[in-house]
Amino acid sequence: MNMEPGELVTSAPLAARLNLPSGPLFFPVTPYGPDGSVDLDTYRTHVRRGVEAGAAAVFACCGTGEFHALTPEEFEACVRVAVEAAEGRVPVVAGAGYGTALAVRWARLAEAAGADGLLAMPPYLVVAGQEGLLRHYREVAAATALPVIVYQRDNAVFTPETVVEFARTDGIIGLKDGLGDLDLMQRVISAVRSEVPGDFLYFNGLPTAEQTQLAYRALGVTLYSSAVFCFAPEIALAFHQALRGGDDSTVEKLLDGFYRPFVELRARGRGYAVALVKAGVRLRGLDVGEVRPPLHEPTEDHVKQLAEVIERGYALLEEAK
Repeated sequence: MNMEPGELVTSAPLAARLNLPSGPLFFPVTPYGPDGSVDLDTYRTHVRRGVEAGAAAVFACCGTGEFHALTPEEFEACVRVAVEAAEGRVPVVAGAGYGTALAVRWARLAEAAGADGLLAMPPYLVVAGQEGLLRHYREVAAATALPVIVYQRDNAVFTPETVVEFARTDGIIGLKDGLGDLDLMQRVISAVRSEVPGDFLYFNGLPTAEQTQLAYRALGVTLYSSAVFCFAPEIALAFHQALRGGDDSTVEKLLDGFYRPFVELRARGRGYAVALVKAGVRLRGLDVGEVRPPLHEPTEDHVKQLAEVIERGYALLEEAK
């Protein structure tokens, strides 16, 4: 597999274990059956199809996968199935979160299930100071041998000094940004580059990250999550390839004709960053069930509009051929 400069870490042994090739990062949804239980067979199909479609990594049971709604038993089973479906072709990264004790438990469950790394979610509920956040993520990193990516968003926002300390911590290999403060990100990147030798990974983790990836790429952040890949992998892959190859025309056509309309539709409902993606997977032929509460399903009209946006996106791909 061809690597893009900056997309593979070689100096840190833990980071090298993830071996992230170029391509969209796949955050699969978690399917539920008619009785509301996790549908592991459908999940296996969903993950396998994503890997075969060209995903660079599988981020199992994270935000799009409704991490918040899963029991420990369901979480471990899903991670195990994701690892089985990936078959070693790409790394599998699992979510871990809540308070420190539970985050450690989830991390160990993920390790036992065969995950290659962890995405450490913000702590539950509390708004903590930098000292407490640093201690929290260091304890999560120390709990397993897995490399940890720290997720910045909501109540977990870090100063450049704190991220420097993350970069100095054994086991922490990167920062995923779901905040969108580019000034802060530039200062973080500069501080880590100045203070810590070696590579540290950065990810654009905003919802529908393609919409902001041109800006993040200007900061040197080439890795990004792709929820769109769940239901329209061909569109997500075409955008990624166009972005890498400097095909500005295709990038702009997909942004204007597909991504912006999708983002505007997503903004019309709370929780649509997950619920609308799940609806998209169903529209594309895989019955993954509904979201669990407290999330709710998109309206019938919004699902109809989503189908039109997806159709327009694929039409744009045909025009580009």
